Amino acid sequence: MKKILIASAIYIMGMSAMAQKTDSKLLEQASFALAVKKPGNDASTHALTMDEKGNLQAAKSIPLTVSMEQGQMGTTLEVKLNIVATEDVYFHLQGKFHLNELQFEQAQMYLPGFWYRQNQRSPENAPSLRSGNNWLVREDRLSTPLSAIFDPAAHTGYTLMRKNAPTQIALTTHHTGEVILGGPTDMGALGFGEDGGIPFLAFAYPYAEEPYSYYRKLTLGNPVKSFLKLDKGESVSITYLLSKSEEENFSAFVAHEWKYSFDQLQPKPLEDQKFTDQEIKSTLVQFFKSSYIEPGNLKGFSGVHLLTATCEPVNVLEVGFIGRVLLNAFNALEYGEAYGDGELVTMANNVFDSYEQHGFTSKGLIRENVDFDKGDEPSVYSIRRQSEGIYALLMYFQYEKSKGRNHRAFEQKVKGLLNTLMTLQQADGSFPRKFDGSLGIIDETGGSSPSAVLPLVMAHHYFKDKRYLEAARKVATYQEVEIISKSDYFSSTLDADCEDKEASLYASTAMYYMAQVTKGKERQHYVDLAKEAAFFALSWYYTWDVPFAQGQMLGDIGLKSRGWGNVSVENNHIDVFIFEFVEVLQWLTRETKEERFAAFADVIKSSMREQLLPHKGNLMGVAKVGYYPEVVQHTAWDYGKNGKGFYNDLFAPGWTVASLWELLSDQRASRFFSQK
Repeated sequence: MKKILIASAIYIMGMSAMAQKTDSKLLEQASFALAVKKPGNDASTHALTMDEKGNLQAAKSIPLTVSMEQGQMGTTLEVKLNIVATEDVYFHLQGKFHLNELQFEQAQMYLPGFWYRQNQRSPENAPSLRSGNNWLVREDRLSTPLSAIFDPAAHTGYTLMRKNAPTQIALTTHHTGEVILGGPTDMGALGFGEDGGIPFLAFAYPYAEEPYSYYRKLTLGNPVKSFLKLDKGESVSITYLLSKSEEENFSAFVAHEWKYSFDQLQPKPLEDQKFTDQEIKSTLVQFFKSSYIEPGNLKGFSGVHLLTATCEPVNVLEVGFIGRVLLNAFNALEYGEAYGDGELVTMANNVFDSYEQHGFTSKGLIRENVDFDKGDEPSVYSIRRQSEGIYALLMYFQYEKSKGRNHRAFEQKVKGLLNTLMTLQQADGSFPRKFDGSLGIIDETGGSSPSAVLPLVMAHHYFKDKRYLEAARKVATYQEVEIISKSDYFSSTLDADCEDKEASLYASTAMYYMAQVTKGKERQHYVDLAKEAAFFALSWYYTWDVPFAQGQMLGDIGLKSRGWGNVSVENNHIDVFIFEFVEVLQWLTRETKEERFAAFADVIKSSMREQLLPHKGNLMGVAKVGYYPEVVQHTAWDYGKNGKGFYNDLFAPGWTVASLWELLSDQRASRFFSQK
């Protein structure tokens, strides 16, 4: 009988101020399983058990040895697994660390950028506890490769993290079942589960996904287990960090986890910056010029439902997310006048004039989404798109006023819209997510409410009307009670009903806006709330660079994922949704002295600004200069076509251009409030 031996070694580990000592007895509560596969046959699985001397052994002879080195200094337990082949072998290793002091029934799970609490907001056919209690997911789904469990009753959480983020991934011919990897990989899986009500943190190497894989929006697939080949004498090592912390609630736990992640991985800004901000904007301008359309009584930029292969315009205009027609018009106007580009100025003025004359419904709502080819104009409206439209118009009004140009009639339409929207505000301060043209409520959930704070606060400043600030205060109270205090950031992404990045980003940004127009204790309260929500928003952004295989376009062109954000539990791709959040992070650093915010803001900006910028001589996989890509598929998931390492065939550069433009427009929000 061949035994699997465990050796011990001591490692010097950094200390986390918020953490508690992680007991090495967790290893005595751990279980391991080794699967060995012979090609053409089902794998055989071998349980690894610990004898009375603390060694692990398998019941049958197996063609490899595994040694484990474990050490602790301060608060963190390091576990290093060394795997050596004694014969040619295809293997797969899994482990579970049982947390006997916690209860699974009340546990809240955290896999950053993928799983929050119990994913209870997710619908059927998206990952949640409704589909199973025991989950393993590929590490490249996670913005930081870690899995954590927090017990709110015990105020205690545990974290299992890869010490060194993976750097290699191999292609496979199948995405479910037992698959043999086509070459070297160091990517594994992380997860959680329960055994008899006792929670555990889990890992797999190489990667596995169970009880389901998640390969397309709202499509759970069969599980997958991958096998890595080692030739006789070859070896691999993987290292995990086990840590424990005591926190007041889940929100504090997520904040602790993000700081821990940042400190461990220490993401740095990308150094190879070829273009200045002005040069990037001059490239993005080509999107405005190529996408400008006049399909009917409205004019604008064709920025939604385009084919990446052609980028040819379609006659659809959308205000707010995902088209951001009015914000793009403002950006084109500001840039055109600054650099003497009369073509841009004419386009922008045409857009605003057309929306002033024809851009509102009979009830005074902005016409959010118009398909001129189909003659289709949905009768469903949203607080988010209406708010984003007003935001752009107020930016436009203030800019025009600074140039001595006034638009009184247009301003009255926007004031009427604001007054109309305020009739939708509920007693708890929230706004319904969606409503019809007669203001009948279609979706009463309040997850999108923070998006209304921005235009309300701006309208208070611009129109000098306190009613708008009072309405914004009511939203802020709702945010605090129902969203931030409950760590329940959901359904701000319009095409998903789940936990998502944009909900927490908008929550933090809304509090930033409130702090611009308040003073004293009230202002400090908004600072504190903005900080709390910011940690959740940051949890969606990658602190590491996911690996791509040769032949996967994103890897071939050198994409570094650090600084990019995953989208939602439903939509597992990364994108450049940032807008003014970098400004919020820089402000929070000044207000709270949390230097990690500004440091990671630098990572975000360096990573998003030009990595996939289609420019002359390098179109980055799209058809036209300036059409910055949107659905960037970085893991084994596709939005509809192409999958990991590629873009979806359809995309919406209208919002990506608007987002990057705001990223490159330093302190735009604070400058708005500084003007009288």
